Amino acid sequence: MQNQSGSSIPVFNVLQNKAFINVWCAGSLHEISRRTELLVLSLLIFQTTGSPFQLLLVLVFNNVPRPILSLIFGSIADRFNRWHVMLLAQFANVITSGVVLGLIFYDVVQPWQLYLALIMQGITKALEDPSRRTAILDIVGETKVVNALSLDQIGNTTGKIAGPFLAGLLVETMGFSEAYSFVLITHILAFGFVMRIKIPERVIIRNQQQVARGLWLSIKYALANPLLMGMLYITIIMNAVAFPAQQLITAIGDTNLNVGETLIGVLVAAEGVGPKFKFGAGLMAVSRNIQYHGRVFAIGSTIVLIMGLMWAWSPWYVLTFCILILGGIGQSGFGTMQSSITMLSAPQELRGRMVGLMSFCIGVGTPIGGLEMGLLAAALGSQWAISVNAVVGLALILPAMILTPLITGKTVEQRNPIPVPK
Repeated sequence: MQNQSGSSIPVFNVLQNKAFINVWCAGSLHEISRRTELLVLSLLIFQTTGSPFQLLLVLVFNNVPRPILSLIFGSIADRFNRWHVMLLAQFANVITSGVVLGLIFYDVVQPWQLYLALIMQGITKALEDPSRRTAILDIVGETKVVNALSLDQIGNTTGKIAGPFLAGLLVETMGFSEAYSFVLITHILAFGFVMRIKIPERVIIRNQQQVARGLWLSIKYALANPLLMGMLYITIIMNAVAFPAQQLITAIGDTNLNVGETLIGVLVAAEGVGPKFKFGAGLMAVSRNIQYHGRVFAIGSTIVLIMGLMWAWSPWYVLTFCILILGGIGQSGFGTMQSSITMLSAPQELRGRMVGLMSFCIGVGTPIGGLEMGLLAAALGSQWAISVNAVVGLALILPAMILTPLITGKTVEQRNPIPVPK
C-alpha cells in the first residue's frame, strides 16, 4: 500500500493516491466505452431483428465467458503481475472494437459477428475484473478499500450514465459508425491510463500453486464462510432474475413507450442518475467505518427487485425514468458491498481468486437468466417476463437473509481462521 497524506475524510486520502487515480480513470473510461458499446449493439440488433429474444442474446453472449473463465482468471490475478493482465485485457478491447467498427463502416456487419465481439468483450471483462479490483486493494489497503471501491462504483455509475446516453444520442443524430468510433476512442484512452498504473511490487503475490488446486481452495474457503456463501447465492439469483431485465429497456422504450434512440439511452442511463450518484456510492465513499456490509447488500438487492416490478408496467416515460433511478440506489449498494464482502472476507492470498469466484457466480446467473427471460418475453411479452422474474427473485433471496449472517454479521469478523497454504 502506498503512503498517503493524512486527511480527516477517508475519500480524500484515497484520491491523493496517484496509483489509485490511474486505476480509477482506466476503469471509468472502460465502463463508459463498454456501456456505450452494449447499447449501440443492442440498438443495432433490435432494429435489425425486432426480437426481444435476440436482444437478450446480447447479454447472454457477453456473459458466457464468465462462468468458464472467471475462476481461472482469478487465479491468474493472484499469480501474475496484475498490471500486465490489465494491459493485455484493454489492448484486446481496442483491437476488437477496431474490427467491429470496420464491419459497421463498410456495412457488412451481421448479428453473429456482433455476438462474437460480445463474447470477446466478456472474456476481457472476466480477465480484467479480478486484477483491477484486487489491485485497488493492493494500492489503498484494507482500511480504505470500501472508500476506494465506492469511488470505483461512482466511476461505474459515470459509465452507466454517460455510455447509454451518448450511445442513443450518437446513433440517432449521427449513425452507428460514428457511435462506434466513440467506443474505439474511449477504449484507447483507457489503455493509456492502464499504461500509467503502478502497483506496489511488495504486495504482488508470487503464488506458485497449481491453478486447479488454487481454484478448489477458493471454493472450499467460500463454502466454509456463511456470510460469503449468502452473498454469492444472492449474486447468482440477482444476475439470473433481476439484471437481465435491464436489457429489455430497449424493447420497452421502443414498443411500449414509443420513444427514439436518445430517450432510450436516457432510460438505460437512469439507474446511474441522481440519488444513486449522490447518496448511494457517494455516501459509502465518505463513510469511515461500515461494518455490516451484508445489510446494505441485502437491502440493495430487495430495492432492485421491487423497482423492477414497477418500471416494467409504467405507462409514462417520466415515471419509468424516476423508478429506474430508485432502482439504481439499490444497485449501488449491491455492487459496492458485493466487492467489499468478497475481498474483506478472504485472506490476501485468496483475494484474486475470490473475485474470480464472484465473477463466476455472476456469469452462471446471467446467461441462464438471459435465455430464460428472453424465451419468456417471446412468449408472454417483455413486461410479464420482467414481473415474473422479479417475484421469483424476491422469494429466492429471502432464505439467504434469514439463514446466513448477511444481516447480522460483521464482515471482517466472519473471515475464516483456516490456514492458507503458501
